[in-house]
Amino acid sequence: MRIIYRQHAIKRMHERCISEIDVEQAIETGTIIEAYPNDTPYPSALLLGHAGNKAVHVVYADSVDEDIRIIITVYEPNPEIWLEDLKTRR
Repeated sequence: MRIIYRQHAIKRMHERCISEIDVEQAIETGTIIEAYPNDTPYPSALLLGHAGNKAVHVVYADSVDEDIRIIITVYEPNPEIWLEDLKTRR
C-alpha cells in the first residue's frame, strides 16, 4: 500500500519533529484505537504505534480501491488528553 501525506500531516510532522520513518514504524507496530467508519471520502482510523521509544498517534484513511493510505495527521499523545495507556481519552 502506497502512503500519501496530506499537507496538514507534513506541516504537523515538521512542527513536532516526527519523521516519515517514525510514521512508518508507528504504522508497522500500531493498533487501531478509534475507528471512524463514516468519514468521507474514505473511512479513517486513529492508530497508536511506536517509533523507537516514542509513542505516536497517526490518523489515516485507506482507499482500498486505489491501494493508498492517506496520512491525515500525526502527533505524540498528550497525557492531559490521554490516559496512561495512550489509548483511552480522559
